Amino acid sequence: MSTPPVRTVAVIDDDRRVLTSLANLLASGGYGTRAYESALDFFADGYAGLVCVITDLGMRPVDGIQVLDRTVHSGAATPVIIITGKPSEQTEDYYLRRGALGFFRKPVDGNALLDMLDSIA
Repeated sequence: MSTPPVRTVAVIDDDRRVLTSLANLLASGGYGTRAYESALDFFADGYAGLVCVITDLGMRPVDGIQVLDRTVHSGAATPVIIITGKPSEQTEDYYLRRGALGFFRKPVDGNALLDMLDSIA
């Protein structure tokens, strides 16, 4: 019997603790993780083999909106989930209209995030 392929999610956040926490959560749901502390590092690797990208909004020099916009317009058809720990003037609906699959405030509801991933993977 062959093992199913690992479903891999890219996580982009400049906070190493968030990367570790999300990697553990994703592993508990049967997902592999490619973790990035910078969107530039993520873009250097690309979208191959990913079921989803999870990105923080508040990063520099490239923020989560830029990750979302670039991913949506890349033709990669890779869904993006936005996470943030900072209040924003924008509403969840704003990000969804821009093409995000979902939007979560930190601390992220792990069960809801895994449910969302399971619905696309």
